[in-house]
Amino acid sequence: MSRHMSPEDEGIRQPLLTGDHLDPSGLDSEGEIIFDRTPLNNDNETATKKLSYEEAVEQTGFGCFHWLLLLVCGWANASDAVEILCVSFLLPTARCDLQLSSFDMGLLTASIFLGMMLGGYIWGYLADQRGRRRVLVVSLTVNGLFGGLSSLALWFWLFLLLRFISGVGVGGSIPVIFSYFSEFMPRVRRGAMISGLATFWMAGNILAAGLAWIVIPRTHISLGFLDFQSWRLFVALCSVPSITSALVFKFFMPESPKFLMEVGQEKEAVRVFKLMFDLNMKGKKKKSPEFRLKISSNQGGDLEEIGVAGSGRERLLRTLKKGLMPIKQIFTVPFKARSVALLIIFYCISFGYYGLWMWFPELFTKVEGGGSPCANVSLPSPLTNQSCYPVKTAVYMEGFIVAASNLPGNIFTILIMDSTGGKALLSGSLLVSSLSIFLIYVVQTKAQSLVLSCVFSGVSVIAWNALDVVGTELYPTQFRSSALGVFTGVGRVAAVMGNVVFGRLVDSNCTVPILLVSALLLIGGLVALLLPQTRQTELT
Repeated sequence: MSRHMSPEDEGIRQPLLTGDHLDPSGLDSEGEIIFDRTPLNNDNETATKKLSYEEAVEQTGFGCFHWLLLLVCGWANASDAVEILCVSFLLPTARCDLQLSSFDMGLLTASIFLGMMLGGYIWGYLADQRGRRRVLVVSLTVNGLFGGLSSLALWFWLFLLLRFISGVGVGGSIPVIFSYFSEFMPRVRRGAMISGLATFWMAGNILAAGLAWIVIPRTHISLGFLDFQSWRLFVALCSVPSITSALVFKFFMPESPKFLMEVGQEKEAVRVFKLMFDLNMKGKKKKSPEFRLKISSNQGGDLEEIGVAGSGRERLLRTLKKGLMPIKQIFTVPFKARSVALLIIFYCISFGYYGLWMWFPELFTKVEGGGSPCANVSLPSPLTNQSCYPVKTAVYMEGFIVAASNLPGNIFTILIMDSTGGKALLSGSLLVSSLSIFLIYVVQTKAQSLVLSCVFSGVSVIAWNALDVVGTELYPTQFRSSALGVFTGVGRVAAVMGNVVFGRLVDSNCTVPILLVSALLLIGGLVALLLPQTRQTELT
């Protein structure tokens, strides 16, 4: 385990997911016992020794608790997908009601990513300092509340603002949910289970596409002062998953035991481990073992440092310095090379995936009469001449099909992630994704465009799943959520740029953004080969 951190960062040593391997003795590079491999012969021996995090996780077994955790965290992940992708499905009708040009639609799709860019690092840092569960509750609430309020916005600028604030919430829950989930998992199952969690993004995608297909073409509500169009009801329904997920975390879910160990809350951590054991062993009549835990000797001292004496300006400077410390750490040895590589990969895949995915409904609309998406280039028509009604249901059906095409890629990832490792899957899927996008530009029929879009969907999801696993395994816990927040923030910048580029060029020259997406995915696939290999890495 790397020790390249400042003395104040030693104050809160949080659970570590790292690509560095321990030697067979269980010692790190400085000789500290991280994972005592002495076998446990009986419950009495367990009770007399302090268990490391990995030993405690192994004592709890694997079963009901972990599957329930997968459902809860998966629903949160799906809610983020619904909130992000719902904008792409409302564009074909909302553009008329809000009088949107293609550039306005680009700003709208970019707004949520701007919010995610802001929220990603802030929430990630708070999760590393204050706890995963608390941040998840607040960020999911912000996501759902402001997403729901946007359905009532009468003006484009207000709708844009509310979607931006909703994105701030999404930016927190996406990186934190993976840190939280991974810190309950035994290492031998971590890759497959994180891949399973990532699969729920597909579930959210399918849910958003299915709701759009059912609601937007058929529903119209008039409230007198507000002509409640079908797309508004669709937006309101899309906020429900986030709100319900926040309530579940608030009232039913425990804090990460690894985080509790790192901030010195041994009793709370033991309580969580016993809860895991009781649920996993339910019906097996096994008594919960008594044990203590190896915890950090400095119990959360960093949290109090911010409030020490000094002027308001000095306290603010200390807070900002401490908040930026994780960024400095991830770009120092031994993390510098992997951090630069991940920055490039996150940028390339986010520009390509979100830049293209958010515009799939519009591209499908362009090929209604046949041909490739860029076959008939024309200047944007006046807003008053645009036709949004009656709603063309084929667009939503095709979106649903493309969303469902994620399933094979998700199943493939779950089955081979632990045996193959994330690096090979990440690189290979990005390279194949690049080829599929290039062929979308080349094909000449609507059917061929739909097939290649499905191929892109099914293959690119493998890259995202692999990135979720690799990202959590390459960094130690005291700045894992912060690191993921930085990288997802860079990804949001790329997503914003991708949507603005598509908004500018989709009507006049859509060849440029499509070929640009293909090139960036190719670059990302090649850079992924530079990452270290991770497979069943121990949490330290």
